[in-house]
Amino acid sequence: MDHAKNYVDQLHNEAYEDLFLTKPITHESMITDHGRNKESLNGFWNFGVDQYDTCLRAKWYEENYVDNDGLHNPMDFSFDEWERMTIPSCWNVQREQYFYYEGSMIFTRTFQYENHGEERVFLKFGAVNYDAKVFLNKQFLGCHKGGSTPFYIEVTNELKAMNRILVVANNTRKASNVPCKNTDWFNYGGIYRDVEFIRLPGTFIKNCQLSLKPDGTFSNIQISVEIDGAALDGQANIDINELNIHETIQIRHGKGQCTIKAKPELWSPENPKLYDITVTYMEDTIQERIGFREIRVQGHDIILNGKPIYLKGIAAHEESVLHGKAITDAEIIENFKLAKEMNCNYMRLAHYPHTEQAARIADEMGILLWEEIPVYWAIEFHNPDTYRDAENQLSELIIRDYNRASVIVWSVGNENADTEERLQFMSSLAKRAKALDETKLVSAACLLDHANHVIKDRLAEHLDIIGANQYYGWYQTDFNNLIKLFENSKPAKPVIITEFGADAKAGHRGCVDDKGTEDCQSHIYKKQIQVLGQISYVKGLSSWILYDFRCPRRLHPVTQNYYNTKGLLSEDKSYKKPAFYVMQQFYKNR
Repeated sequence: MDHAKNYVDQLHNEAYEDLFLTKPITHESMITDHGRNKESLNGFWNFGVDQYDTCLRAKWYEENYVDNDGLHNPMDFSFDEWERMTIPSCWNVQREQYFYYEGSMIFTRTFQYENHGEERVFLKFGAVNYDAKVFLNKQFLGCHKGGSTPFYIEVTNELKAMNRILVVANNTRKASNVPCKNTDWFNYGGIYRDVEFIRLPGTFIKNCQLSLKPDGTFSNIQISVEIDGAALDGQANIDINELNIHETIQIRHGKGQCTIKAKPELWSPENPKLYDITVTYMEDTIQERIGFREIRVQGHDIILNGKPIYLKGIAAHEESVLHGKAITDAEIIENFKLAKEMNCNYMRLAHYPHTEQAARIADEMGILLWEEIPVYWAIEFHNPDTYRDAENQLSELIIRDYNRASVIVWSVGNENADTEERLQFMSSLAKRAKALDETKLVSAACLLDHANHVIKDRLAEHLDIIGANQYYGWYQTDFNNLIKLFENSKPAKPVIITEFGADAKAGHRGCVDDKGTEDCQSHIYKKQIQVLGQISYVKGLSSWILYDFRCPRRLHPVTQNYYNTKGLLSEDKSYKKPAFYVMQQFYKNR
């Protein structure tokens, strides 16, 4: 008997996803979009929970309502009659029944299009967690992997007067993903950043990077411009009126660069000076607001604009009680104001790229930033596909935020065991970061050798700054070993203590030895800063963490209740724990 005649592809083909992985959307399609006129495709989208991936298996996106004989097919979907959800959002906080849902969810909407003289059109997704398969008018456009970075798709040839866009978003945790299956934060799902529509001329400015040349003179502005389209030879014009700069850049084969003599007022946390900049090429113009500063390392010192700086910081996750990861500008501003109230000049944005608005707001408010990709814990360091995913996320992050003066550190990962495969993986990422951006420092939050109590990691050779996570007094219960750690360590580079702290349920009081109380947390903080403040090569701190955040692996019913409660504030930021004031006073006196 020939069983092949009974084979139904959508039922029996477990390799159905392979078709969609052959068309990846990567950093190579990114375009400069700030300062352009963009139209929002946010708002109400229809959605359906697709736990079995039937949309992909059965190709619902083709909308084959009629068969080859003209007879109506039975449908398992009805896009425009589905329930609606506001985009951007995380489905977990939109509907209680989806709070812990992991899998595929289909989002779709229609929109009208009329040409207004543009020759090319792009879609931008700010972020979709974790992978997004995008369709327009029954055509598959591509698949993007990485839940925290933006991606762009040209749709010029796919548009009609009336259009249907469909996105299959899938937040399933996988061992091969970046991050992998096991993390220490909540796995939100959805289209949780803006969806935008961008109209452009046929030839346009694809990328434009401006920075202070890191030569110690503070008098050279370096500019590079990349053009996309048919006319790849010409002249780009740059105008910085406040500096009386009006320069022409020669473009050849789509690229051009130059260095301009200038003495800009330097950007710093105390003086977050930004300049309005206009770049023009043929019919295309972009506008930016950019600060100029220099960051480098000299011996054990971190040098900002020629002077040593101590990074007085705090770490933060991208989360709010109401919105999950889809945080608003107001919430970002609130976080930075709280950090400044604590006398911080620096924030670690953990453990993945936060929204691009965070760095833009930090530019305006004067907060230095550490930005990182989620090469977290037990990544598949042996897997070439996992490395490509990580490198692409790093590339998208750096291209997105290259122009942000507030960003001073690219981090290539957090808390990974020092193995040969990990060393190759992460050192390659460090080299990639340096190749893409020489104006910022490269680091990683490293695990320490707690058996011998020493700061030791072979990756340090490839880093500008050693990030060190340590929880002496909490996970490493004998606090005296912290003193041994510093006595045993002789790093040749500056160290940032990227994490330290202790759990404390807001309002939960007790003796200093009662784990999970505010009193214990405060006591550990006092002991930590007493030691940390005396170590000459420690040049910054980012205590863990600004406010409590959701985490499904934290199950203690009294002190956690599905939250990581190491925050210095409660999860809704309405209450400051005593340790907040400990750090506030310490930073005031630095």
